[in-house]
Amino acid sequence: MKFASLGSGSKGNATIIDTEHGCLMIDCGFSIKETARRLERVGKSPQDISAILVTHEHSDHWKGVLPFASKFSIDVYATAGCYRAVNVSPSTSKLLKVICSHSEFMIHNVHVLPIPVPHDANEPVQYIFSYDQYRLGILTDVGNITPYIVEQYNNCSGLLVEANHDIELLQAGAYPKFLKDRVAGQWGHLNNHQTASLLSAIDQQSIQKLVIGHISESNNNSARVKQAIEDVFPRSEKIIYANQNEGFDWVYLS
Repeated sequence: MKFASLGSGSKGNATIIDTEHGCLMIDCGFSIKETARRLERVGKSPQDISAILVTHEHSDHWKGVLPFASKFSIDVYATAGCYRAVNVSPSTSKLLKVICSHSEFMIHNVHVLPIPVPHDANEPVQYIFSYDQYRLGILTDVGNITPYIVEQYNNCSGLLVEANHDIELLQAGAYPKFLKDRVAGQWGHLNNHQTASLLSAIDQQSIQKLVIGHISESNNNSARVKQAIEDVFPRSEKIIYANQNEGFDWVYLS
C-alpha cells in the first residue's frame, strides 16, 4: 500500500492511494489537464484511477471531481449532504455513489471508514483506509479534535493530517476578520498546536510515516509547523511536509 499527494493546500487538493487492486483518489481540486499533469509526475495516468472519494464540497477539494470523473468514467463516492450542497443528484448519473458517513464500505479490496468531522461544509467526512495489516488515516479540513477522532485515528500506519495555520500569523495577517474567524473557528481548520495535541493524544508507535499537509501559504511557515510538530513527534525522519505545488511523492507502508 502506498500513497501520494498531487497537491495539498487552499488552491487544490488530491491524494492517491495505490494497491495491487486499484488506485483511489481522494478529492480532486484541480482541472482535468492539471490533474493529469500531476498524476504523470508520480507515474500515473487518469486511466489508472479506479474511484474518487470526496471529503466535502469546497472548491479546493471538489472543483475537478465531476469533470474528471465524467471524462474518464470513474465512480464518485460522497455523502448525500455533499451532493445536495453542489446541487447534483446521484440519480442523474450511474457514476455517483452515495455513502453513509457512519458506515464502513469496501472499494477494490480496500476497507474505507468515513469519519464525520466538524467543518463548515455539508456532511463532511474524512477517511481511514485499511488494506492487509496497514491503516492509513487522512484528516484535513477539521475545525477541532473530537474524542471520536482521537479514538479512530489512534492506530494508523500512515497519517496525513493538516496543520493549516499558526494562530499568531493568522491574526496578524491580511485576511478580513470574518475569514480569520472562520479559519480559526470550531468549524474551520486545525492550527499547529491542535495538530500537535492530536499527535500527543494518539499512540505514535504504529506510525511509519506522518505527513503534515494543507499548510497555509499565507498564515503559516515551515519553521513554526516543524517546531510545533517535532516537539511532540520527535522522529523527524518519519515526517513529510506536503506543499501546494508538489504535494508529496509516494510513501510506502510496509
